[in-house]
Amino acid sequence: MSDTLEPDDDQPTTDPVIPPGSARVLWLIVRREITTRFRSRVFRIMTPLFVVALLLGIGADALFSATGPTRVTVGLLATDGPTATALTATGKTGGLDVHTVTITDPADGERQVRAGTLDAAVTATGPTGLRVVVRHSLDDLSTAVFTAVARQQALRAQITTLGGDPTQIDTTVAAAGIHLDVLEPTDPHANSRIGLGVITGILIYISLLIFGPAVAQGVIEEKSSRVVELLLATVKPWQLMAGKVLGIGTVALFQLALYAAIGVPFGLRTGVLNLPAAIAASSALWSLLWFLLGFGLYALLFAATGALVSRQEDAAGVTTPLVMMIIIPYVIGISILPGNPHSGLLAVLSVVPFTAPLIMPMLIAAGTAAGWLIALAVTVNVASIVVLVRVAGRVYAGAVRRTGSRVRLTEALRAR
Repeated sequence: MSDTLEPDDDQPTTDPVIPPGSARVLWLIVRREITTRFRSRVFRIMTPLFVVALLLGIGADALFSATGPTRVTVGLLATDGPTATALTATGKTGGLDVHTVTITDPADGERQVRAGTLDAAVTATGPTGLRVVVRHSLDDLSTAVFTAVARQQALRAQITTLGGDPTQIDTTVAAAGIHLDVLEPTDPHANSRIGLGVITGILIYISLLIFGPAVAQGVIEEKSSRVVELLLATVKPWQLMAGKVLGIGTVALFQLALYAAIGVPFGLRTGVLNLPAAIAASSALWSLLWFLLGFGLYALLFAATGALVSRQEDAAGVTTPLVMMIIIPYVIGISILPGNPHSGLLAVLSVVPFTAPLIMPMLIAAGTAAGWLIALAVTVNVASIVVLVRVAGRVYAGAVRRTGSRVRLTEALRAR
């Protein structure tokens, strides 16, 4: 018995080609959609191109967001051990890794600086400061470190001249500090989490815009080519609609999971995502879940609206309102989230069906979604899908067999 949905050429078209059983029928339709999408030229070309674009974007952000060198190699004379120690300690405080090496004399230091072996060489020290040799220029962070050490040494020299003990004073000064009482602690990873939320919204938005209309286009294509008449001779309308939604949704989920599996580790590796790996992985999993919920909502509507027309030229007329339903919450989310991640408007939209799949994963990634709000949003959106299955299924069944002019929504709902 054939596993395909096409009639066997050796048998009359009225013979059943699909074994009985809803699960078996549904699986064959899902497999047909998955195979078709994976084999399509657009999928095979665009998926690797998007992966490359994602990696290039993360790499460019890591490259151009760097503020300057974080490690410098400095040469000092063997007699300048205390200065070397002070440079290392001061650099560590300021976020600069100072690696010190010994030079034989000032000429040796200048020679190594010219050759690029050293970033800088301290050729003279004294109460009036440090003489530092560089090849071209000295960045602001390194300048601040050298200046702090020079002033520290000048202070020690002045204390010695006045009869004080510089070591005792250094110990006392080092022990002094501030005792901080923070009233409203901030998340040290807040900026990275907000950035991850924006990226999450963008990926879900693009995936919904690509694969949502693809459902409507597939329905219209089958209607215009009369393939749907052959399919409905052996399967029920709800099975055909559900199989198409599940099949295309599986391909879309695979693609989004691929982007997450590649982009998140690369972002962590390059430092673009400056947050714990567990938080990034959790956000990625939540994003996949919310994409499934969003695709379920929108794909059912796209399938139903696609069944109302019989030509691809008419597709825009019925799908444009749905596309706008995707665009509007996305624009609201990325506009408000960076400046106000605790926005009350975003909290409300994160629960409402059709806006929640785009807003809630942004809030989860940003760390501003409460647990109870996430649970409420999932419950509301799952319930909406259950209701929509019946409504969209009725529209699809009432319109998919009718070709020619556009079918009105009321006519499709009344059809038996």
